[in-house]
Amino acid sequence: MEERLQKIIAARGVASRRSAEKMITEGRVTLNGDVVTELGVKADPDVDEIAVDGKVLPKAKAENVYIMLYKPSGYITSAKDERKRRTVLDLVDVKERIYPVGRLDYNTSGLLLLTNDGELTNGLLHPKGEVPKEYECAVTGRVTPATIDRLCHGVRLSDGKTAPAHAFVKGKAKDKTIINITIHEGRNRQVRRMMEAVGLEVVWLKRKSFAGLTLDGLRLGEWRYLDEMEVKRLQIKAGII
Repeated sequence: MEERLQKIIAARGVASRRSAEKMITEGRVTLNGDVVTELGVKADPDVDEIAVDGKVLPKAKAENVYIMLYKPSGYITSAKDERKRRTVLDLVDVKERIYPVGRLDYNTSGLLLLTNDGELTNGLLHPKGEVPKEYECAVTGRVTPATIDRLCHGVRLSDGKTAPAHAFVKGKAKDKTIINITIHEGRNRQVRRMMEAVGLEVVWLKRKSFAGLTLDGLRLGEWRYLDEMEVKRLQIKAGII
């Protein structure tokens, strides 16, 4: 049965569907030896030879794996890094080829989901899903009720105004203010940029939860497989079931 190439690539655990689309448009995918650059091309995964960066995809669909990692700062959220920096995959020991769902900045710690389920990844990252992401950050600068109100109602960034968020002051730590903020978008460095936009400097940033998952039971740098109920809840949030 023929399917779009990006869907096949995602199903084989190579990358998310969005990343697979980028691979195709960059000319990194071949179909029966011919380079493909258009997203509408279809293939039969059981018959056709599909390769990414010269590596032929297996005919059989990989078993889906779902992992939650408590990412430390100082790791790149990527499968590999051209500058040879440590990546989050250096922290996880599994035989399957997995990739991160979304990104956490190099200097950001917290909950990161890794999987080879392209359909789930696509659903969780799609803007219409409005999947909640909760962060805790320490900031310097003057934090007033008006500052928190601006964060809650959205702030103007270079790529447009952010959607409303839920933010509140959690406490104080010496000369720092601890702010808890939940967003539903996935813009690059969004929380840091939001804080900068309201005159605050981020000292450290941690993602506490993602799509209902929390860091409970994990220490910094540790990881575990998700259980069946956790996977099912993610599938519901992703609109798969």
